[in-house]
Amino acid sequence: MQTWSNRAARSARGAALVLLGSTMLAGCFDGSSSSSGSTEPELNTNLFPADGKLEATIRRTEGGVPHIKADNLKSAAFGHGYAQAQDNVCLLAEAVVKARSERSKYFGPGPDAGFGVGLNIVTDFSYKAQKIYSGAESELPTLSDESRALIEGFVEGYNRYITETDPATLPAECRSQQWVKTITPVDLLAHYRIVGQYASGNSFATGVAFLAVPPGVSPAPNPVAAVGASDAVEKLQQNVVKTALASAQSVQDFSDTGLASNAWGIGKTMTEQGRGALLANPHFPYTGHRRLYETQMTVPGYINVHGAGLLGTAIPLINFNENLAWSHTVTTSRRFTWYELVLKDGDDLTYVKDGQEKPITVETYQIEVAMPGMADPLVLERDFYFSEYGPMIAANAINPQLPAWGGNGALNSGKRIAMTYRDANANTGGLLDTWLQMSLAKNLTEFQDVFKNCGSTLWTNTTYADDQGNAFYIDSSSVPNLSDKAAALVNLRRLQPSYAGLFDQGVTLLDGSKSIEDWVETECGALTTYEQKPKLLRTDWVQNSNSSHWATNPSEFLTGYSPLYGDENAPINARTRLGIKMLQNPMASGFPSAPLIAGQDGKFSAEELLGVIWNNRAWYAEQLLPELRNRCNTIGTTPVDGRDLTPWCQALDNWDGLYNLDSKGAHIFRVFMANYLSDMDSDLTKPFSPADPVGTPALPNTQNAGTPADTMLQALSAGVGALQSQGIQPTDELGTLQYYRASGGAAPDSGDTPTFQMVGIPWHGGDGNIDGAFNAIGVVGSPVAEDTRLPRIAPSTIPNTAGLSDGSDGIDGWLMSRGTSWHFGLEFTENGPEAYGLVSYSQSSDPMSPYFKDQSQMYSDKMYRKLPFTEDEIAASLVTSGESTISSQ
Repeated sequence: MQTWSNRAARSARGAALVLLGSTMLAGCFDGSSSSSGSTEPELNTNLFPADGKLEATIRRTEGGVPHIKADNLKSAAFGHGYAQAQDNVCLLAEAVVKARSERSKYFGPGPDAGFGVGLNIVTDFSYKAQKIYSGAESELPTLSDESRALIEGFVEGYNRYITETDPATLPAECRSQQWVKTITPVDLLAHYRIVGQYASGNSFATGVAFLAVPPGVSPAPNPVAAVGASDAVEKLQQNVVKTALASAQSVQDFSDTGLASNAWGIGKTMTEQGRGALLANPHFPYTGHRRLYETQMTVPGYINVHGAGLLGTAIPLINFNENLAWSHTVTTSRRFTWYELVLKDGDDLTYVKDGQEKPITVETYQIEVAMPGMADPLVLERDFYFSEYGPMIAANAINPQLPAWGGNGALNSGKRIAMTYRDANANTGGLLDTWLQMSLAKNLTEFQDVFKNCGSTLWTNTTYADDQGNAFYIDSSSVPNLSDKAAALVNLRRLQPSYAGLFDQGVTLLDGSKSIEDWVETECGALTTYEQKPKLLRTDWVQNSNSSHWATNPSEFLTGYSPLYGDENAPINARTRLGIKMLQNPMASGFPSAPLIAGQDGKFSAEELLGVIWNNRAWYAEQLLPELRNRCNTIGTTPVDGRDLTPWCQALDNWDGLYNLDSKGAHIFRVFMANYLSDMDSDLTKPFSPADPVGTPALPNTQNAGTPADTMLQALSAGVGALQSQGIQPTDELGTLQYYRASGGAAPDSGDTPTFQMVGIPWHGGDGNIDGAFNAIGVVGSPVAEDTRLPRIAPSTIPNTAGLSDGSDGIDGWLMSRGTSWHFGLEFTENGPEAYGLVSYSQSSDPMSPYFKDQSQMYSDKMYRKLPFTEDEIAASLVTSGESTISSQ
């Protein structure tokens, strides 16, 4: 192993739909554009249509999955954009409003997301400061032909749907709304810049950057002209600052993106066919822009890929083709660094680096705000401040113990400082190129070449398998390249409790007064290269469940990498421990009632890999339930904190240890764990050992075991109290208590109240953090859909229960709205890829669509579908027959 210093409607009506459209949009590129010379470049007909017309055939199979076939990439993207708009037009339209910094213009200043009036103003300004839209304008001319084809085609497909559809027939969230309109390639590229920063700059867009002003300067925006109702404007200014501060303070852990996943790459020694296999299990939100949308895109002789991507991405992201397959998991790597700047004496807008003075520059932005009682929008203006690294930030707004602008430095004690940050994913012009090249790869070498050529998956690991039996893992995220000295300084500073605490919250603080701590340029800009990335190639297995690269496979630990990639020789999370345990012991079921994960032969098939997800095993149950049962038996009828635990202990004694719909006792163990977790680290007596990351830490303290002073029994009693408060019984089945139930139907600016849009569907699985469940699901308390301002019904929850509703607003039990989403098991066979899976929340967010809840019911019933890939498989799975032609206007 090398050391760090050595590595630098609507398509339900027809199964086949032919779309036609022009290739030209005002202000965008055409595939046949000529160079400055007299010779016109040869048109790449794999990418662009020779006759300038776009045409795509869309066939819908079970679950409403569009299989898009076209003669060129731009036409395929055209069909993809049309299909996504059919199924999720409101979400796509709102994403563009966000990327254009126009939420305030259309939705007003707020109230939003529980923080009070003005969050739209805060984020609109912040996205301008992060160059979301202006950066997209600059990036667009630099895009590759491939990215142009994808973006322009997707935009035209979306626009085709918008122009042909009566606004009054759109879903209620955006019905007849003026913000639903045709878009441009810049709009879509700006959305990609937000996607790229989900695990970095997005955390600074809700107040941290907005509040960054020099001493004596107010962060409140000012109207550009005199307006009426000045008292209302002054009140708004005050509320905006309060909201920005509350929002900034809500971000306490920059490493917590709210996203998680499991992924296994299985090599030829552990598959039934002697080839590769893949388990893909992203845990993403069920609402908003981070929904995953399944599609197959085929250009004969060029590309044939089946997968799912985030809404708006013109090509799927978690995919398989004829020869290889891959999935992604959110990595522990760091995509941004903070810099502490030492200010010049007496000057708040100049900092000193290596003895040289450098300016903090100022840029002025304006936004429009729809104000109640005002006929015209209010135009607000704000100055924002920048260092050479990027926007300035108000670190003290997150934690008052951190220095304010002009305060005493943490790394430069006794000196006045200001804080700024640099984001590795600030520019995402190559986003589509990376995934296109991955989709075009035919073997491991070509797949690895994507990353050797500086491809990045932004904030994820990649886990891969192929038809040759290779299993490959790489942290393929964008990671700053630090010098050996800077990396050593980070490791040294982590020995200091204050720095370590900040680092554990996802912040890497560097000294901006010394260029030695700048990112070091490589052939990949200032990011680490392929040689520097953690990676592992095996013929048995590789895995990741959001722990660091270190324990990808304990038979071959990965160590010696930059500290920005994540901890090494450190504890791994519960899902990772369970995943490795299952891979190391494929013939063990965990509990007697659980199925064998790899059948009788210890080798995996596609269906068995899907079954690994759906077997609903949980790490903490397998580790702690036997001990808890013993203590229950010892305590008997003696009360603990005034409660008789006898019936609850009996239910645990009869529980199958799983999180299936018919499991009785899972809910009790969940609330026990929700209370025990805060004491578990101190209560376990067998410490973590790097030699045994799966088996340690372990063994609860036996002091006071089986008595009213027992830490485990006290946690159980506290959890039982919460269940009793809601009238939940010991013998209730889990499926009667946890469910998926979509809500919405209200536009952001309408004043309407969201409603439930379906009857609750029982939902199997467990909380990944609290239960340690592999099939991880969870509750979300936000009153808006993820990343949007679209209202949803959010539960009010009881503390230390993993999100149990308190019964208010008619919501009971656990209302699940994140977790297992697009997921599948795949094995390569002599006939090509064979895959089975689902999109748990279904393809469409439109409650009038037949694809709104069909797959959700299938998930509940554990009825998977085969993922069609070949022409014969697609034909056999068509939901209807027929073909329509839509021509451009």
